[in-house]
Amino acid sequence: VLELLRGVQRGSEDRKRSLSRLRWALQNKETQQKFVRLDGSIRTLIGLFTSSLADMQMEAGRCLHELSHSSDPAVAEACLPVTSYLLTYLSGHSVEFTELCLYTLGNLVVESEAVRKQLLPQGIIPVLASCIQSPHEAVLEGLGYVLSQLLQAKEAPAEIIPLVLDSVLPKHMLQLVCSGLKAGIGAAVEFAWCLHYIVCSHTASAALLSLGALPALASLLLDLASDIPQDAPEGLELLVCPVLRCLSNLLAEETGCQGQIQDERLLITLFLILQCFFQHHPFIVQECLWLLNNLTADEPFFCSALLALDLLPALLQLLPCSQMASVLV
Repeated sequence: VLELLRGVQRGSEDRKRSLSRLRWALQNKETQQKFVRLDGSIRTLIGLFTSSLADMQMEAGRCLHELSHSSDPAVAEACLPVTSYLLTYLSGHSVEFTELCLYTLGNLVVESEAVRKQLLPQGIIPVLASCIQSPHEAVLEGLGYVLSQLLQAKEAPAEIIPLVLDSVLPKHMLQLVCSGLKAGIGAAVEFAWCLHYIVCSHTASAALLSLGALPALASLLLDLASDIPQDAPEGLELLVCPVLRCLSNLLAEETGCQGQIQDERLLITLFLILQCFFQHHPFIVQECLWLLNNLTADEPFFCSALLALDLLPALLQLLPCSQMASVLV
């Protein structure tokens, strides 16, 4: 490890080769720990990461990315000096480099509260808010990854979610989730989970409802159901799951907001989704039933529609599915 670091520091023609070898070496947990303990190691990487040579910059970025995968908080904290540069480079022109910086940030955020506490005053939320207008699917998916990691932090309800709600992020997240079938399912999945984490914080339901989250997500389910019987795209269940949860939990949080989505087609949609995913993705059954439960709770419109559309026999067929499904049925 020391020899590779010296090769990188010497500035010889072999520097790029030493960097590439270092990147492969840093895939090992023990090597990561040894590397960050070496004097000047992170400083050297940052020097190359901020250099004007694009290929050297990218290779140094890949080394930092490997370090960010470490589950050792000491390794993440050794990377603290690089966070401001990672944020700065999110406004760059190379999609590949921006994507690399986003995933490095996301990995560091998971492992270290110290990193999260440093990123907030450095302005990570405004930077992500400007990034969310990128036309590139890969950038949006990486951004969704960073945001979902931030929103799962234990301090998120008090320190992170208020900053997110004060930005343009929720509006754009909702738009990207609802255009997921056209724009790209990867980013839509990430942002759907982001919305779910915001709802679960019990601090933001009113803000999401004021953005029209209920009718927008219900409309997305209607669109999904109109497509899936013929040809369900790969990974569609990964989008359906958080969308169902968002709707369910918004309804559970706010009494009386079923009125925003009084459309009996939503019930038919739920049963079409059940039928489509029942065999290969049985976890979706529970999500659909939880939404059905919250739609019909103290709500004569949906109770009457369930009976009028003769959906009770289909509901009864789900009794043997699982213990949780039978309780919900």
